[in-house]
Amino acid sequence: MARPAAGGGRWVEISPERIRGWLDGFYGRHDGAIEQGLVLTGVSNGDTATLYPPPGLADVQDVDMLLAGVLRPPRIAVLLARKGAVAAGVADGTTLTVSKVERFYVQGRTAAGGSSQQRYARRRANQAGAATHRATDIAARVLLPYAPGVHADPHDDAVSALVCGGDRSMIDAVLTDRRLSALARLRHPHLLESAEPRLAVLQDAAVTARRIRVHLMP
Repeated sequence: MARPAAGGGRWVEISPERIRGWLDGFYGRHDGAIEQGLVLTGVSNGDTATLYPPPGLADVQDVDMLLAGVLRPPRIAVLLARKGAVAAGVADGTTLTVSKVERFYVQGRTAAGGSSQQRYARRRANQAGAATHRATDIAARVLLPYAPGVHADPHDDAVSALVCGGDRSMIDAVLTDRRLSALARLRHPHLLESAEPRLAVLQDAAVTARRIRVHLMP
């Protein structure tokens, strides 16, 4: 499904298994296309499609490199966080080889006023801070052993990207921890939309992260 893009055009997300067919369709609808790196321009009307490689394929520079790269999906780390839960995992393709999900209690907002409201707000802030700290510990325990420079098994790949989803402010807070600097350097700029983290949500995120994002204009 297409979604409107800020500034114009629309976004579509294509699975690696469908990208060749999608490209053939674009060429066919536009009487061919001119390729400039990862930007396709339709011959018939000048419509453009800008392809954004999935996480772990940052060095891809053209369509041929993209098609070759998605044949063997890179190993990635996935971190989903919201105030009420965190999920962390390592994905090989669509398979989670390592995962951890934990829920937290963070008190909801209250309609009480005066000193009671201030007391509840302080308690909620303390609980949110504790949740962020525990989420950081989980990321360090589950994901950090697979980071480049930390990963010790010479016969096994380190992760090539960190994909995050959920609450941006909580993710940002988690990744400020110095222990996670090797992972923070791998952070992919696109933040996945995420429901409250569960194992099924984490598995879906591993599938979504593999998709090629395409910006279509007009």
